[in-house]
Amino acid sequence: MIGDFVLSNHPIKDEERFGSSLDKAKSYAEVWKIVKETAVYALGKRRDGMMLFLDDLPLQLGAYYPIGTNNIVLNRALVEIVEANMTSKPTVNALTYNLLLHEYLHALGEMSETNVRKEVAAVAEKSFGKTHMATIVAKKSPWILLKDLPLGPMYTPRRVIQIVHDFEKSGKYIV
Repeated sequence: MIGDFVLSNHPIKDEERFGSSLDKAKSYAEVWKIVKETAVYALGKRRDGMMLFLDDLPLQLGAYYPIGTNNIVLNRALVEIVEANMTSKPTVNALTYNLLLHEYLHALGEMSETNVRKEVAAVAEKSFGKTHMATIVAKKSPWILLKDLPLGPMYTPRRVIQIVHDFEKSGKYIV
């Protein structure tokens, strides 16, 4: 059992459950729960007590993990641009999943960008199968979602960094 997922002895059923849950996720906390469950499922690794912050970062940067913290900072402007230009919530969730999983793997101790990219693709493929959007984004790069968007020079006013409350319900930190 992983979180609320009771794993079967049939990987296709697990892929369908993970995929359906990600496609239907309505919040960062729901996507995060799937990130953690798939990391345990594919890698046997877990870390509790993480916090999520939203900040307006350069568009080339999807998210980052400040080493030695329990924080992930997600690029709010990037996610908002994808949300505004994609009609598919599952596609936005696939992007968010990939960005959060990437930083979570750093938080789990893997610092090599090359290794983390490979692990993100491996976790996605094992958890969702080869044809799910999360796997496609992981294998090609999250930036494929931006390739057809008219992103010339943009000015986005800097907003205050925002903490995502109720991101992780581990009971270890109170925010």
